[in-house]
Amino acid sequence: MHKPTAFLGAVSMILTAPAVAAAPAATPRATLVTAAFQTTSKTQALALVNKAIGALDATLAKAPGNRDAQLQQGIAFGYRGKLTRSVGDARRGRDLLTAFAKRHPGDPEAQIALGGWHLTVITEVGGFLGSTALGASKSKGLAALDKAVSLGGNRAFFPAYAGLARIALDADDARAAKPLLQKAAGAAGPTEVDRITKAAAKRVLALINAGDAKGASRLARQLLPFGRVS
Repeated sequence: MHKPTAFLGAVSMILTAPAVAAAPAATPRATLVTAAFQTTSKTQALALVNKAIGALDATLAKAPGNRDAQLQQGIAFGYRGKLTRSVGDARRGRDLLTAFAKRHPGDPEAQIALGGWHLTVITEVGGFLGSTALGASKSKGLAALDKAVSLGGNRAFFPAYAGLARIALDADDARAAKPLLQKAAGAAGPTEVDRITKAAAKRVLALINAGDAKGASRLARQLLPFGRVS
């Protein structure tokens, strides 16, 4: 092939080749999963949470009834409250999640988020201060986690999170956490958060089976949202 012909052929291939589609932007839900489970820097985690909040605000301004955006907004403000120690954000997250759970009582994600909010506050600031300052309740948190597991079908996320949260709060609760973690280890992992928490459940379960409840509790705290952020 002569050089001019070869050159024209190459140009033709470039011009007629299908365009490579740009990677889709991460959804607020995916951004929050990354922030919670896959970051080790508080600065990075907070930037991702703020990014998600901005996207959720824009979505809800256009579509106030967007169900997933309503749920993720409650989760996002709860996350930001944890990262910044903001009582205002923590309360807003609680109020949004409580209202959402009342509107959608059969939604397991609402229950797991609300249960997680209560137990996170108790773990972070203690039962007395968490109750008096923020209205957090261990009993409400555990009840919400149990409800999420009963509603969640065969997805790993719900029993995994419930088991991790229980033993993270109290190493002596290994007996209650163990069957939840066992269920998670054998459950389906259709989404990224299912797969992340299923792997975490297996790691903590191994320590419980080895008789190391305190080690299991420490590891569970590290594997829950923002547990490795410093």
